Amino acid sequence: MDSIVRSGLLAVFAGALVAVLAFVPFVAISYRRRGGLTLWRSLLWAGAAVYFWAIWTYTLIPLPDSQVYTCAGTNLQPFAFVDDVRAAVAVSGRYLTDPVVLQVALNVILFVPLGFFLRVLGGRGIVVAGLAGFLASSLIETTQLTGAWGLFPCAYRVFDVDDLIANTGGALLGSLIAFTVPARHRGAAVAPDAEDPRPVTRRRRLLGIVCDVVGIWLVGFAVATMVQAVLAVLAGDAISSAASGPASVTGTVVSVTLWAVVVLVTGRSVGDLATRVRFTDGVLPRWIARPLRFATGAGAYVLLAALPNPWSLTSLMLALATAALFFVWRDGRGLTGWIGRRRLVDDRAGVVSPSVDGHDPLR
Repeated sequence: MDSIVRSGLLAVFAGALVAVLAFVPFVAISYRRRGGLTLWRSLLWAGAAVYFWAIWTYTLIPLPDSQVYTCAGTNLQPFAFVDDVRAAVAVSGRYLTDPVVLQVALNVILFVPLGFFLRVLGGRGIVVAGLAGFLASSLIETTQLTGAWGLFPCAYRVFDVDDLIANTGGALLGSLIAFTVPARHRGAAVAPDAEDPRPVTRRRRLLGIVCDVVGIWLVGFAVATMVQAVLAVLAGDAISSAASGPASVTGTVVSVTLWAVVVLVTGRSVGDLATRVRFTDGVLPRWIARPLRFATGAGAYVLLAALPNPWSLTSLMLALATAALFFVWRDGRGLTGWIGRRRLVDDRAGVVSPSVDGHDPLR
């Protein structure tokens, strides 16, 4: 039971990590392929990320203890589980709760989400689901048979051809179950109305802000990690801890510079580009409006946070953040739009996108 819990927690952690790393590209792709982002598909993709890791954690982990290692056998007889189930039920009399029956059922259930996700998120049919289930199960079984590709002297779990059959059947079943999802929510093809302008809502603006915050943090963290790794290799482990300061500064400089360049060149932040919104021309010229857009965005806050942090600077950051969120909540435009008297529009339209009832969706 402890190993099952650990495997589940590892899958959730790994899936969450993948979701964070892919967040900004996911938002950008969703707005370009489907016209927007829905909670339904977001949850499905997050679930798919967790499921991908769950397959591996539940089938390959825990790895055996090398001190008490025992080689496992193989079963190359197809449908041997039928006789095993018949014999087990004859002894226990339990058709649904016998461990042998549950083992077969779990092998089927484990791959049901694969076929479901392939149809709903990927738009792939039952043939692809069956092939994917067979190939994924084959890779898992082969990894077990080879002792994790030579990491162990022999198989540490039983190579069972019946597992291939059950897993493939689960993927096929999942593909059939996916038909219960309405057709408009299935498939990965570009939606017919993907280029139609959408209302620029407060939720959409907040999503853009989250994209900026997550994106700039990930870039800074990735750069800092690479710089620290390079310094550790060049100067030895003794300097690895002392290198964290320069590495962190480098990460901040690179990420802030990147965000500044994007804003100054396009007039929009990375979050604006991801969610496909832009500001109309207001009362300020571009050479003022674009630096102002950067100064009221995530890049400026990261830069302020990296400076020496007396109480006055902290107070300034809190004041700016509060004002920015207030104006985003008030009419969606934020400080940039309010100061420059600029309106937010969907970049797929030349004018402010109308709401369903014809009123300004930000009011």
